[in-house]
This record gives sequence, structure tokens and C-alpha cells, in this order.
Amino acid sequence: MNKHYAIAIDGPAGAGKSTVAKAVAKTLGCYYVDTGAIYRTLGVHFAMLGIGPKDKDGITRLLGDAYIEVKYTQEGEQRMYLNGEDVTGELRTPEMSDYASKISALPVVREYLLDMQRQIAKEHNVVMDGRDIGTVVLPDAEVKIFLTASAEERARRRFLELSPKHPKLTMEQVLSDIRQRDEQDSTRKIAPLKQAHDAVLVDTSELGVDEAVAEIQRIVQEKLK
Repeated sequence: MNKHYAIAIDGPAGAGKSTVAKAVAKTLGCYYVDTGAIYRTLGVHFAMLGIGPKDKDGITRLLGDAYIEVKYTQEGEQRMYLNGEDVTGELRTPEMSDYASKISALPVVREYLLDMQRQIAKEHNVVMDGRDIGTVVLPDAEVKIFLTASAEERARRRFLELSPKHPKLTMEQVLSDIRQRDEQDSTRKIAPLKQAHDAVLVDTSELGVDEAVAEIQRIVQEKLK
């Protein structure tokens, strides 16, 4: 496949976007871009500075101090660097999830990261996942997919992912966080979470990982013929 292409995968928290996108990117031999990790990296930046996710003035003032890099291991794993330090291990927590959701609603933050995301897609073939990839970041993407699942199923998956490192975490807390995140993402004024008019809807509530990946690969192959 010689032509340049971008595959946009959008959907709510816990829908399996990262797992599916990684697998599809590996199959195609292209870059996988987890935009949520980019926003979470900014969350780490502000948390380290003691700036809350609702402090618009502080965020605007200190945004330019965050130098964010996306790097890849030989195995194709995306690693996030903040001012030269690998912070990938600090991103997958409920706190950073909340930070990411709240700061992503700020126009100044979205504008700051938009060019970065588009430049990656301009330079490479990509599978990019997030909340507004098909609607805002890459509106001309050759393939658009909206990946979803029930809130309960997404919370179950997230709980299994987080509980080994956070033994005090409860399923009820994760479900509450998922629902709150859905509300924040879908009702924000700037680039809300929604299905692009030309995106293919895929519900993974009843699908295992391999089945979900196979379905996405089928759609991609059909669209990129």
C-alpha cells in the first residue's frame, strides 16, 4: 500500500481504542498515535506545578513550558516525554484521566496540541485515536471509526487494567469516573466527543479483543482498497 493515509479511531473512555489501534497499526506497519496520552502528559506537567485542571489562567500561563515529544520503541510502543523525561508510566491513573478530560476542553490547550498531531499525520501513515480525530484533528482521514461499548463494560475493562497497581480502587469508583468522563467529553463546547457523519460505528460490548481487532481490520482493508 503506497498511498499516504490516516485512520481515525474515536470513542469514549475504555472502549478499547488503544488496543485496537495498536494492533491495526502493527498490521499495517504504520505509526500509532495515542492522542489521549498527549493530553495526559500535559496533565502531568500541570500537576507537577500544582496547577489544577480548572485553573485556566495558570494553564494558559505555563502551557508554553511543556515540551512534549512522542517517541517509539523498537517494538513500536509509544512513549511520552515531558521536557526530556519519560512520563509514560504516570499517565494511566484516574487523576490523569480527569486532568486530560478537563484541560482538553480548553481552546488554548487544543490549539497548542493540534498542529503537533496533524504534523505527525502529515509526515507518516498513522492510526490515531482520541475523542475528536475524525471530526476535528483529521477531518479528511481516509478511514474513520467510532468505537464504543456500554459504560458498564468499559468500566469493567478499566478496573481490570488499573486494579493491580491501585488495590484500593473499586469498580463503583471506576464506573462513576467513566460516566463523569463521558459527560465531560460529550458536552464540552470545544470539539465534543461525537461520531463523525462518515465514521463507521463499531460496538465492542460483546466482542473480545481479537474479534474487535478483526472487525476494525476488515473495515480498514475495505476502505483502503
